[in-house]
Amino acid sequence: MPVLTHSLEGDVATIVLDNPPQNRLAPEFTQELSEAVDAITRSPARAVLLRAEGPDFSWGGDFRPWLDADRTSLRADFDQILSVINRFEQLRLPVVAAVQGLCFGGGFELALRADIILAGESARFGHPEQSLGIVTLLGGIHRVAERAGRALAYEWALTSEQVPATVMAEAGVINRVVPDDQLRTEAEAFTQKIAQGPTRAHVVHKALLRAWATGGIPSADQQLFDLAVPLYETEDVKDGLASAAKALKEGRPRPVLPFKGR
Repeated sequence: MPVLTHSLEGDVATIVLDNPPQNRLAPEFTQELSEAVDAITRSPARAVLLRAEGPDFSWGGDFRPWLDADRTSLRADFDQILSVINRFEQLRLPVVAAVQGLCFGGGFELALRADIILAGESARFGHPEQSLGIVTLLGGIHRVAERAGRALAYEWALTSEQVPATVMAEAGVINRVVPDDQLRTEAEAFTQKIAQGPTRAHVVHKALLRAWATGGIPSADQQLFDLAVPLYETEDVKDGLASAAKALKEGRPRPVLPFKGR
Protein backbone atom coordinates (compact mmCIF):
# COMPACT_ATOMS: atom_id res chain seq x y z
CA MET A 1 0.00 0.00 0.00
CA PRO A 2 1.31 3.48 -0.79
CA VAL A 3 2.16 5.77 2.11
CA LEU A 4 1.63 8.87 -0.02
CA THR A 5 -0.75 9.76 -2.83
CA HIS A 6 -0.91 12.69 -5.21
CA SER A 7 -3.65 14.08 -7.45
CA LEU A 8 -4.50 17.07 -9.62
CA GLU A 9 -7.80 18.89 -9.61
CA GLY A 10 -7.95 21.98 -11.77
CA ASP A 11 -4.95 24.17 -11.00
CA VAL A 12 -4.18 22.59 -7.61
CA ALA A 13 -2.00 19.52 -7.06
CA THR A 14 -2.48 17.72 -3.74
CA ILE A 15 -0.05 15.44 -1.92
CA VAL A 16 -1.53 13.38 0.91
CA LEU A 17 0.31 11.44 3.62
CA ASP A 18 -1.74 8.32 4.26
CA ASN A 19 0.16 5.77 6.35
CA PRO A 20 -2.05 5.17 9.39
CA PRO A 21 -2.04 5.39 12.28
CA GLN A 22 1.08 7.60 12.59
CA ASN A 23 1.72 8.65 8.97
CA ARG A 24 5.37 7.72 9.38
CA LEU A 25 7.69 8.32 6.44
CA ALA A 26 8.25 4.65 5.64
CA PRO A 27 10.95 3.52 3.15
CA GLU A 28 8.41 3.72 0.30
CA PHE A 29 7.97 7.44 1.01
CA THR A 30 11.11 8.51 -0.86
CA GLN A 31 10.13 6.94 -4.18
CA GLU A 32 6.50 8.00 -3.86
CA LEU A 33 7.39 11.61 -3.10
CA SER A 34 9.82 11.60 -6.03
CA GLU A 35 7.05 10.37 -8.33
CA ALA A 36 4.68 13.03 -6.99
CA VAL A 37 7.23 15.79 -7.60
CA ASP A 38 7.85 14.51 -11.14
CA ALA A 39 4.11 14.41 -11.87
CA ILE A 40 3.52 17.90 -10.49
CA THR A 41 6.45 19.30 -12.45
CA ARG A 42 4.95 17.95 -15.68
CA SER A 43 1.40 19.03 -14.83
CA PRO A 44 -0.42 22.35 -15.36
CA ALA A 45 -0.66 22.81 -11.57
CA ARG A 46 -0.28 26.37 -10.30
CA ALA A 47 -0.15 25.61 -6.56
CA VAL A 48 0.37 22.58 -4.32
CA LEU A 49 -1.38 21.50 -1.13
CA LEU A 50 0.36 19.08 1.26
CA ARG A 51 -1.90 17.47 3.83
CA ALA A 52 -2.36 14.23 5.75
CA GLU A 53 -5.14 11.83 6.59
CA GLY A 54 -5.96 10.88 10.17
CA PRO A 55 -5.67 12.70 13.48
CA ASP A 56 -1.92 13.44 13.14
CA PHE A 57 0.11 14.93 10.31
CA SER A 58 3.11 12.66 10.89
CA TRP A 59 5.14 11.20 13.74
CA GLY A 60 8.29 11.33 11.59
CA GLY A 61 10.49 8.76 9.94
CA ASP A 62 10.22 5.00 10.32
CA PHE A 63 13.42 4.31 12.26
CA ARG A 64 13.07 0.52 12.41
CA PRO A 65 15.12 -0.15 9.22
CA TRP A 66 18.02 1.75 10.81
CA LEU A 67 18.52 -0.83 13.56
CA ASP A 68 20.67 -3.23 11.53
CA ALA A 69 21.92 -0.84 8.84
CA ASP A 70 25.60 0.02 8.48
CA ARG A 71 26.98 3.51 8.06
CA THR A 72 27.32 3.23 4.27
CA SER A 73 23.74 2.16 3.65
CA LEU A 74 22.38 4.72 6.13
CA ARG A 75 24.28 7.50 4.39
CA ALA A 76 22.97 6.39 1.00
CA ASP A 77 19.39 6.27 2.25
CA PHE A 78 19.64 9.65 3.95
CA ASP A 79 21.25 11.24 0.88
CA GLN A 80 18.41 9.95 -1.28
CA ILE A 81 15.56 11.16 0.91
CA LEU A 82 17.21 14.55 1.46
CA SER A 83 17.61 14.98 -2.29
CA VAL A 84 13.95 14.15 -2.93
CA ILE A 85 12.56 16.27 -0.12
CA ASN A 86 14.68 19.19 -1.28
CA ARG A 87 13.30 18.76 -4.81
CA PHE A 88 9.87 19.11 -3.26
CA GLU A 89 11.01 22.27 -1.47
CA GLN A 90 12.32 23.68 -4.75
CA LEU A 91 9.14 23.14 -6.78
CA ARG A 92 8.56 26.18 -8.95
CA LEU A 93 5.11 26.64 -7.45
CA PRO A 94 3.71 27.94 -4.16
CA VAL A 95 3.30 25.07 -1.68
CA VAL A 96 0.84 25.15 1.24
CA ALA A 97 0.91 22.63 4.11
CA ALA A 98 -2.09 21.85 6.33
CA VAL A 99 -0.94 20.38 9.64
CA GLN A 100 -3.12 18.70 12.24
CA GLY A 101 -2.33 16.87 15.46
CA LEU A 102 1.26 15.77 16.01
CA CYS A 103 3.88 16.96 13.51
CA PHE A 104 7.19 15.50 14.64
CA GLY A 105 10.61 14.60 13.31
CA GLY A 106 10.71 13.98 9.58
CA GLY A 107 7.06 14.98 9.31
CA PHE A 108 7.94 18.39 10.74
CA GLU A 109 10.90 18.64 8.38
CA LEU A 110 8.61 17.84 5.45
CA ALA A 111 6.11 20.52 6.51
CA LEU A 112 8.98 23.03 6.75
CA ARG A 113 9.53 22.59 3.00
CA ALA A 114 6.19 24.28 2.35
CA ASP A 115 6.09 28.01 1.67
CA ILE A 116 2.97 28.52 3.77
CA ILE A 117 2.01 26.41 6.81
CA LEU A 118 -1.51 26.43 8.22
CA ALA A 119 -2.09 24.46 11.40
CA GLY A 120 -5.07 23.35 13.42
CA GLU A 121 -5.32 24.90 16.87
CA SER A 122 -4.48 21.61 18.59
CA ALA A 123 -1.44 20.86 16.40
CA ARG A 124 1.93 20.35 18.06
CA PHE A 125 5.39 20.42 16.51
CA GLY A 126 8.76 19.09 17.60
CA HIS A 127 12.08 17.34 17.08
CA PRO A 128 12.17 13.95 18.87
CA GLU A 129 15.67 13.18 17.60
CA GLN A 130 17.55 13.94 20.84
CA SER A 131 15.50 11.27 22.59
CA LEU A 132 17.14 8.77 20.18
CA GLY A 133 20.60 10.31 20.42
CA ILE A 134 20.52 11.56 16.80
CA VAL A 135 20.00 14.88 15.03
CA THR A 136 17.44 16.39 12.66
CA LEU A 137 18.47 14.39 9.60
CA LEU A 138 16.47 16.33 7.01
CA GLY A 139 17.64 19.81 7.87
CA GLY A 140 14.98 20.63 10.43
CA ILE A 141 16.99 22.59 12.97
CA HIS A 142 18.44 25.08 10.50
CA ARG A 143 15.13 25.53 8.70
CA VAL A 144 13.47 26.36 12.00
CA ALA A 145 16.37 28.74 12.71
CA GLU A 146 15.75 30.48 9.38
CA ARG A 147 12.17 31.19 10.46
CA ALA A 148 12.42 31.62 14.24
CA GLY A 149 16.08 32.31 14.99
CA ARG A 150 18.93 30.25 16.37
CA ALA A 151 17.98 30.40 20.05
CA LEU A 152 14.54 28.83 19.71
CA ALA A 153 15.69 26.33 17.08
CA TYR A 154 18.41 25.01 19.37
CA GLU A 155 16.18 24.96 22.44
CA TRP A 156 13.50 22.92 20.68
CA ALA A 157 16.09 20.49 19.31
CA LEU A 158 17.63 20.09 22.78
CA THR A 159 14.35 19.39 24.55
CA SER A 160 12.16 17.54 22.03
CA GLU A 161 9.23 19.39 23.58
CA GLN A 162 5.90 19.39 21.82
CA VAL A 163 5.46 23.03 20.80
CA PRO A 164 1.84 24.23 20.35
CA ALA A 165 0.79 25.68 17.02
CA THR A 166 0.10 29.07 18.64
CA VAL A 167 3.72 29.29 19.85
CA MET A 168 5.00 28.28 16.41
CA ALA A 169 2.88 31.01 14.83
CA GLU A 170 4.14 33.63 17.28
CA ALA A 171 7.72 32.58 16.48
CA GLY A 172 7.12 32.81 12.73
CA VAL A 173 7.63 29.11 11.99
CA ILE A 174 4.07 28.70 10.72
CA ASN A 175 1.76 31.24 9.13
CA ARG A 176 -1.64 30.76 10.66
CA VAL A 177 -3.59 28.79 13.26
CA VAL A 178 -7.19 27.87 12.42
CA PRO A 179 -9.91 25.87 14.18
CA ASP A 180 -9.24 22.15 13.84
CA ASP A 181 -12.52 21.46 12.07
CA GLN A 182 -11.83 24.19 9.51
CA LEU A 183 -8.22 23.33 8.69
CA ARG A 184 -8.74 21.38 5.50
CA THR A 185 -11.40 23.74 4.18
CA GLU A 186 -9.29 26.83 4.82
CA ALA A 187 -6.14 25.24 3.44
CA GLU A 188 -7.90 24.16 0.24
CA ALA A 189 -9.49 27.59 -0.18
CA PHE A 190 -6.18 29.38 0.37
CA THR A 191 -4.34 27.11 -2.07
CA GLN A 192 -7.06 27.60 -4.68
CA LYS A 193 -6.84 31.36 -4.21
CA ILE A 194 -3.10 31.53 -4.85
CA ALA A 195 -3.48 29.09 -7.75
CA GLN A 196 -5.62 31.74 -9.47
CA GLY A 197 -2.97 34.41 -9.02
CA PRO A 198 0.02 35.41 -11.18
CA THR A 199 1.84 32.09 -10.95
CA ARG A 200 5.01 33.27 -12.67
CA ALA A 201 5.34 36.17 -10.22
CA HIS A 202 4.73 33.81 -7.28
CA VAL A 203 7.60 31.67 -8.55
CA VAL A 204 9.93 34.66 -8.79
CA HIS A 205 9.15 35.72 -5.22
CA LYS A 206 9.89 32.16 -4.07
CA ALA A 207 13.20 32.19 -5.96
CA LEU A 208 14.17 35.55 -4.45
CA LEU A 209 13.48 34.28 -0.95
CA ARG A 210 15.66 31.24 -1.67
CA ALA A 211 18.44 33.51 -2.91
CA TRP A 212 18.11 35.60 0.25
CA ALA A 213 18.16 32.48 2.47
CA THR A 214 21.38 31.21 0.92
CA GLY A 215 23.25 34.45 0.25
CA GLY A 216 21.46 37.27 2.03
CA ILE A 217 20.17 40.53 0.56
CA PRO A 218 23.16 41.00 -1.81
CA SER A 219 22.46 37.61 -3.43
CA ALA A 220 18.76 38.35 -3.83
CA ASP A 221 19.49 41.80 -5.28
CA GLN A 222 21.96 40.31 -7.72
CA GLN A 223 19.35 37.92 -9.07
CA LEU A 224 16.40 40.31 -8.87
CA PHE A 225 16.22 41.67 -12.40
CA ASP A 226 17.28 38.42 -14.09
CA LEU A 227 14.22 36.86 -12.49
CA ALA A 228 11.81 39.79 -12.58
CA VAL A 229 12.26 41.47 -15.96
CA PRO A 230 11.18 38.42 -18.04
CA LEU A 231 7.80 38.67 -16.32
CA TYR A 232 7.05 41.71 -18.47
CA GLU A 233 6.82 39.41 -21.49
CA THR A 234 4.11 37.23 -19.92
CA GLU A 235 0.41 37.43 -20.74
CA ASP A 236 -0.44 38.10 -17.10
CA VAL A 237 1.74 41.19 -16.85
CA LYS A 238 0.75 42.53 -20.26
CA ASP A 239 -2.94 42.16 -19.38
CA GLY A 240 -2.38 43.55 -15.90
CA LEU A 241 -0.55 46.68 -17.04
CA ALA A 242 -3.01 47.36 -19.86
CA SER A 243 -5.98 46.92 -17.52
CA ALA A 244 -4.44 49.18 -14.88
CA ALA A 245 -3.61 51.88 -17.43
CA LYS A 246 -7.14 51.80 -18.83
CA ALA A 247 -8.71 52.03 -15.37
CA LEU A 248 -6.45 54.96 -14.47
CA LYS A 249 -7.35 56.79 -17.66
CA GLU A 250 -11.05 56.27 -17.04
CA GLY A 251 -10.82 57.23 -13.37
CA ARG A 252 -12.19 53.97 -12.01
CA PRO A 253 -10.85 51.27 -9.67
CA ARG A 254 -8.50 48.73 -11.17
CA PRO A 255 -10.39 45.47 -11.83
CA VAL A 256 -9.37 42.10 -10.43
CA LEU A 257 -7.90 40.12 -13.29
CA PRO A 258 -8.39 36.42 -14.05
CA PHE A 259 -4.68 35.56 -14.27
CA LYS A 260 -3.73 32.68 -16.55
CA GLY A 261 -0.39 31.74 -15.03
CA ARG A 262 1.46 32.40 -18.26
